[in-house]
Amino acid sequence: MHDLQFIQDLATVMLIAGLTTVIFQRLRQPVVLGYIIAGVLVGPYTFPVVFIHDEQSIRTMSELGVILLLFALGLEFSLKKLREVGGAALVAAVCEIVLMLWLGYEIGRFFGWSAMDALFLGAMLSMSSTTIIMKALDDLGLKRERFAQLMFGILIIEDVLAIVLMALLTGIASTGGLEASEAMSAIGRLTLFMAVSLVVGLLLVPRVVDYIASVSRDDVLLVAVLGICFGFCLLVNEMGYSVALGAFLIGAIVGEAASVERVERIIGPVRDMFSAVFFVAIGMLIDPAMLVAYWLPILVVTVVVVVGKVLTCGFGTFVAGNDARTSLRVGMGLAQIGEFSFVIASLGLTLKVTSGFLYPVAVAVSAITTFLTPYLIRAADPLAGLLGRRLPHRFTSVFGAYTYWMSSLSLGEQGAVVMKMIRRLVWHVIINMMLVVAAFLIMSFLYRRGVFHWDFLAERPQIKRSLAWSIAALVSLPMIVAAYRKASALGMLLAELGIPERVGGAYTMRLRAMLARVIPLVTMWVLGLLVAALASTILPPREVAVVLILILLLLVWLLWRGLVRVHARLQAALRDTIDKPGRPDDGPG
Repeated sequence: MHDLQFIQDLATVMLIAGLTTVIFQRLRQPVVLGYIIAGVLVGPYTFPVVFIHDEQSIRTMSELGVILLLFALGLEFSLKKLREVGGAALVAAVCEIVLMLWLGYEIGRFFGWSAMDALFLGAMLSMSSTTIIMKALDDLGLKRERFAQLMFGILIIEDVLAIVLMALLTGIASTGGLEASEAMSAIGRLTLFMAVSLVVGLLLVPRVVDYIASVSRDDVLLVAVLGICFGFCLLVNEMGYSVALGAFLIGAIVGEAASVERVERIIGPVRDMFSAVFFVAIGMLIDPAMLVAYWLPILVVTVVVVVGKVLTCGFGTFVAGNDARTSLRVGMGLAQIGEFSFVIASLGLTLKVTSGFLYPVAVAVSAITTFLTPYLIRAADPLAGLLGRRLPHRFTSVFGAYTYWMSSLSLGEQGAVVMKMIRRLVWHVIINMMLVVAAFLIMSFLYRRGVFHWDFLAERPQIKRSLAWSIAALVSLPMIVAAYRKASALGMLLAELGIPERVGGAYTMRLRAMLARVIPLVTMWVLGLLVAALASTILPPREVAVVLILILLLLVWLLWRGLVRVHARLQAALRDTIDKPGRPDDGPG
């Protein structure tokens, strides 16, 4: 009988959702609003009739919707696009998130809400909706405009920062507060985990997906991709992070496969079904009476979202060097909240740190701003023209002069080439150091899980630690050699640039040689400290460690060329994955 009730509940949800979304599609409104209204209609607060008997099962399915929704966002996320969007998108995204987070917190405190409610409100207001913006731009035929490309870049960076923000909110909710040192430590661990997951995942997962795609039917590929998605989410949960982070990360990794368009096509119906249940479940939490009771906060927050995002996104885009018209169009296009805001609201409810009214308020604000988005995008160009005619000439001259000055700051051709070389070497050093640390962290994790706890070593913990440490060191040798080589090249380049002959005089060559040696030695010293601090679980006794390091140095000397070749193959594989031809469409999705 319980199973039959669940089927009845699911049928009710899908029927009501189907009817409302057909109506909304005919009205040319986002279907997400239809799903939410369907949830309000079948929820426990609207009608005295009980439509849903097993709400917990619907909530469980909605959690699957969150995973698949973020997995799909990850598929649309592109590392190549992230590399190409440049500083303008980064500046605008950081300005938007920081200022909207502060505005949301101040609004919550103004209405007398708790600090945690105000903090989560600020986090929800800081995120724009990728899905709604792309749909609106597509309907208006503006996806290839310059301002649209800037918006895509801001949304990509927003998605990354949203994951970081969710991790920080989880830490704050768990401890009741987060000191600056703890926040930096949490961000550092999360950044390391994300970077290592991306690098290791990019070496393995796209090739596995492409192989399965080349030898299998669509149904087999669908099952395999979902298995990879849920398996990685489980691993991320074991590491202490949320499944939302895992879904987004593995989506970004699978998104670098050559067969990503086929994956998106077959995953689309499954994602759409469970996402519909997710948005319906959101609507089921809304009590219309609560919306009436909180009409003033809803109105105030809506106005703040529209005005605040226009100002913050427009200001950030303008400061980064774009003209006033483009900046205004970007700001008005991003003036709404969407799917990540719902995920953050769900996080507050799951952690039981936010009040019951906050979720309906956020959903109501999202519904209103979603409805306004196409009209704001259409109105941006006429408003820019009106302001250009009405503003005093002094203001417009200052704006134009600033844009011209920013465009003149770009490096010359030779300087740009040198800076590109330096950035590339720095990134190579950082990535290889992260891979080394990851190898030791994985071995520490396996050690704690009892992989090396064999019976004949039961009374010899030092040997077990030394064995685990040695295996991690052997696996890391190609990356250690690569980090040293790249740091040496970086040292020589910086020595040539940093010590000109007019400064060094007769000692120029000696000073350059000294600086060129210091940088790789400092790199190895920092790497040693990171390994010792983060993998202390498997750190052998000092005397044993010295012997093992000497043995490793001997192996490096004997196997230098082979280690360089191994790393070159890994680097080529990673570069081939990232630099593969992109999708035909320039915009995400």
